[in-house]
Amino acid sequence: MTNPRSAALRLLNRLKDFADDFGSLLVEGFHLLALFAIGATIVWAAFNAFLGMVSKGDISVEDILLLFIYLELGAIVGIYFKTNRMPVRFLIYVAITALTRLLIGLVNIEHQQPRMDLLIATGAILILSVCVLLLRIGSYRYPSDKNYKDRSDLDVSES
Repeated sequence: MTNPRSAALRLLNRLKDFADDFGSLLVEGFHLLALFAIGATIVWAAFNAFLGMVSKGDISVEDILLLFIYLELGAIVGIYFKTNRMPVRFLIYVAITALTRLLIGLVNIEHQQPRMDLLIATGAILILSVCVLLLRIGSYRYPSDKNYKDRSDLDVSES
């Protein structure tokens, strides 16, 4: 004879397992849908920016850097889609590219006196570059996965 308490616990465990599986399915579905929406938005924005450049008739270095920003954002989405890891370095690369674009715009403006905004932009680029270096050293020395060591740009023996 089955104990009613143990039968209720088994049913409760089955319901919990079903809820966990269903919740995981919903989260994964939303995750994929959001990644596709973000990716499509990046492609749409890049295409519109490109059409604007073509219709303007000339393309500046700032415009090319804008296309690189879109490329890097697309790479972030692609890497996240394949690995479920957020490549923080790529976000910093986007910030560096955006600051470089801003810096070029600031340099193109006529100026007679020394400008603080040029120093601030270059200082921010320097700080972000140091952050990338620290992240690379940290991921090399303290990898998040024991089977994974990304040595691609730190290993001198390969060059």
